[in-house]
Amino acid sequence: MEMHQIRYFLAVCDSLNFTRAAEGCNVTQPALTRAIQKLEEELGGLLFRRERKYTHMTDLGHLVRPQLEAILAQSEQAKTTAKSFLQLKDAPLKLGVMCTIGPMRFIGFLSDFGRHHPGIEVSLMESVPDRLSQSLMEGELDVAMMTPPGERNERLDLRRLYEERFMIACAPGHRFEAMAAVPMADIAGESYLTRANCEYVGYLDGVMQERMIEVQDVYRSEREDWIQSMVLAGMGICFIPEYTPVIPGIVTRPIVEPEVTRAIHIVTVAGRRFSPAVAAFVKAVEKHKWPALSPVPAKD
Repeated sequence: MEMHQIRYFLAVCDSLNFTRAAEGCNVTQPALTRAIQKLEEELGGLLFRRERKYTHMTDLGHLVRPQLEAILAQSEQAKTTAKSFLQLKDAPLKLGVMCTIGPMRFIGFLSDFGRHHPGIEVSLMESVPDRLSQSLMEGELDVAMMTPPGERNERLDLRRLYEERFMIACAPGHRFEAMAAVPMADIAGESYLTRANCEYVGYLDGVMQERMIEVQDVYRSEREDWIQSMVLAGMGICFIPEYTPVIPGIVTRPIVEPEVTRAIHIVTVAGRRFSPAVAAFVKAVEKHKWPALSPVPAKD
């Protein structure tokens, strides 16, 4: 059964005239007649009865007409959906964002992307790099913005976007506020708040152990807003990427000796063909002018 056969059949149903139906379908009458005959052969019975200049639908014709109308309608809807998708109208995009990426650096890009591609519907999923990687490979996500996952995966294509340094966050009035930058050794003895979802938490703990820097662990949370609220309340300090703070009033100073930075990448599945929406997003990300790594202030 082919779609043109269904269209020709429904055209005859409407006009009950093979000549007018052929004209409406822009085909010759013999071509329309042959198509309907093939449809009748496939269905196993006559759909129309022709008596001289009159055409009547058979019982079989009346019976299958609703089903064939539904098939044609679904076909047209599928074409409309596909056309909108390819033209970036109502096109879905499933974006994964590492939960420690702050909106300060990212929200401007998303706003600009939305203005230039109003037909792309972006759905955001926040998680840690390993979970985002798994979701990419399973097709739950189209693209992700994150640091590289803990274990190298040849199936993932990573393209570096920008770099940001780690800071020490503290409350106003803390002794670090008067410093241009904070040497790692100076945090010894401080009350320490652990950002559990930070992909660098193990590395930072290792640096402190290597340098025999001891802090007082007081709280640990996966919630960035909770940790930052505790910092603002003076309950402790924390390490935090430069553009992650979202709580107004938090004081941040660069960590030095050693300086710690992280690189954010756009990640896709290697070899997987992009949809038009994903292709537009990847192109926009790569063309966007991400701010360069900020310099560390000179010591007074």
